Formats: sequence, structure tokens, C-alpha cells
Amino acid sequence: MSIAATDDSRQRRNVFLLAMCQALFMSIQAMSTATTPLAGYALLGTDKSLATLPLFLMHAGIMVTTIPASLLMSRIGRRGGFSIGAILGIASGLVSTYAIYSRSFPLLSVGAFLQGSAAAFAWYYRFAATDSAAPAFRAKAISLVMAGGVLAGLFGPEVAKWAVNWLSPVTFAGVYVVVAMFSLVVLKIVQALSIPRLTTAERGSGGRPLSVIARQPRFVVALISSMFGYGVMTLVMSATPLAMLDCGFRFNDSATVIQAHIVAMFLPAFFTGALINRFGVLNIIIAGAVIQTGCAIINLAGIGFMNFLIANILVGLGWNFTYVGGSTLLTSTYEPAERAKTQAAHDFTVYATTATAAAVAGLLQQRAGWQLVNIATIPLMVMVCTAAVWLALHLKQEARRAAQ
Repeated sequence: MSIAATDDSRQRRNVFLLAMCQALFMSIQAMSTATTPLAGYALLGTDKSLATLPLFLMHAGIMVTTIPASLLMSRIGRRGGFSIGAILGIASGLVSTYAIYSRSFPLLSVGAFLQGSAAAFAWYYRFAATDSAAPAFRAKAISLVMAGGVLAGLFGPEVAKWAVNWLSPVTFAGVYVVVAMFSLVVLKIVQALSIPRLTTAERGSGGRPLSVIARQPRFVVALISSMFGYGVMTLVMSATPLAMLDCGFRFNDSATVIQAHIVAMFLPAFFTGALINRFGVLNIIIAGAVIQTGCAIINLAGIGFMNFLIANILVGLGWNFTYVGGSTLLTSTYEPAERAKTQAAHDFTVYATTATAAAVAGLLQQRAGWQLVNIATIPLMVMVCTAAVWLALHLKQEARRAAQ
């Protein structure tokens, strides 16, 4: 077998393993998203405005861990870093289980923060798939790993529905036991990864300063697309269980909506890479922003079950296009020696935005209402469209100058 064939086989095997890890990781995220706001709500007193605080802390955990996670993996490799992330996931499940038994909102918040720290490592699965991939395969590698989330959408909320009363009469505790178990399976899978580490020379050189990389128009637009695409999705998704509760819906109803939302987030990943290769990454980003705007329109039109369902499907689909598109565009902005700091800067900014969105979601929902939550998303999507159009015009001007 030729060296090229061996490399191709290893690359595809890594993508498959990372997709499985993504499926388990996103199952954990799905269960947490459907359960944690309601668990927090149940543990609070009369003032329920802090019900999404644990979700904020989960995103804060991602935010503060994403830079050290990336830099650590540049030193010890992807497998070592992903192992540490899985161990943090196990700890999160155990702490959150104890929090439910002891009826401690602060401990639930600690468990959510640990889950966020675990997620900071896991969100690098998509970039790990591109570490040794040819440029033409990068969009597909990212989207195929993200496609692992389809299993999460089908499986995660169903497990949450089953596990929510698993340890009855202690509601919600069973969900967090499953979180620990899934994280243990991830720990086992990542041991089979075979991703080459940076050479000593690459680790030593460091490449261009981050300030130079971040001034590239492609970097700016990649960041805007990922940041606002993910922020809008987090804002709507975090507030949805609380909004549905206020409208008289049950846990199973909101879990079903979150399930459809997560399927919509990841099902397009089977073909997002092909769409990017065919129509261009900027067109896909614009399409995603338009679709996410459609979510706000549907939610503003009514508060029936189908409004919640269709809107969450749209915001999930739009997120896939803006986030996968942004991540793909980012890979064109750095060399191998620069990837750790570039990916870290991108993801830190993205998850600072999602942490803010998760924190604001509960306050907006309780103090201002569901309509304002959705109105707030529209100008952000206008910014994404504007940035993508600007970059398209900028690249055309560059191409004309180069041809002269």
C-alpha cells in the first residue's frame, strides 16, 4: 500500500472516531441543555431569574478553558488533550448528580462549569480532523465530524426523557449519571486516534504574530460568522425551555423541541462541506444568517408548539451554515505552526459570546419576555450578512488587481 493511501486511510479513520466522539459529546450537550435550566429552576427559590446561570457557567467554562486547551494540545497532542477533556466530563456528571441529591444550586453551577471545560476540548474535534487533511478535504472533514451530532439529536434528548426520573424520586439526577457514563466512553475512543503532532521546529517557530493573523479580512469574517451565528443559536436555545414552561408546556415537550433543534444543527453537516465546495463558503454563511433570521420571525408570529419547533429547527440549520462556514474559512488563515493560537483566539471569542448569550437568555426571558429575545437576534444576523458580502467584494477586487 502506498504512503498516500495509508495517510488517506488514517485520515478517514480519524474522522470516523472524531465523529463518534462528537456524537457522544453533543448527546451530553443536548441532555444538559434540555435539563439544566429546569434543574436550576427547581433548585431556586421564588426568584427564578438565575435559572440559566448554570448554562452561562457552562459557556464560561468553555471560554476560559479554550485557550489553554488549544495551547496544551499543541504540546501534548490531540489524544492527550481530548483525554483530559473526557475526564473533566466525568467529573462534571458526578458533581452535578451530587448537586441534585443535595439540592445545591451552587454545586449544579460548578458541575456546569466543569462540563464547559470538558466541552472546550471537545469543540476542537472539528479542527483535529483537518490537522493532516489536504486543503480540498478540510470542509468535508469538518462537516463530517460535525455530522456526528445527528446521533446526538436523535439520541440525547430521548436519553434525557428516560433518565430524568431514572433515580426517582430524585428528578434529574439520572441525566447527570448518564453524562458521566458517556464521557467515560469518549475517554476510551480517543485512545485510538492517530493524529501527528507538530514537529519541534513548528512548535518552536510559532509563525506570524496573532495580531497579524487577526487583521486578515478572512479571519475577521470567519470570526463574525462563528461568533454571532453561535451566539444567536445559544440565546434562543437557552431561553426556549423556560419560554415553553411559561406557556404551559411539559418537560417532554421542550425536550422534543431541543431534540429537533439538535438534529437540525447537525443533519446538514453530511452535505455542508459539499455545498461549501460547490457554492463557496461566503454564500453558505449568508444563507445561514438568513435562515437564523427566519427563526426570529417564526417565534415572533406565535407561541404554539409548532412555532417553538419550527423556529428551533431553523436556528439549528442556520447555525450549521454559519458555524461550519466560519470554521472552514478560518482554516485558510493560518499555517500549521500558527493553528493553536489562531484556533484558540477564534474559539475564545466565540465562546465569550455564547457565555454572554446564555447569561442574558434567562434575564431577557424573565424580565423582558420572549419577543425581545427574538428581536435581539435580528441585527446580529444582519451583521453576518454584511460582513460576508464585504469580504466577497474585497476578494473580487483583489482578484482584479492580481489579473492586471
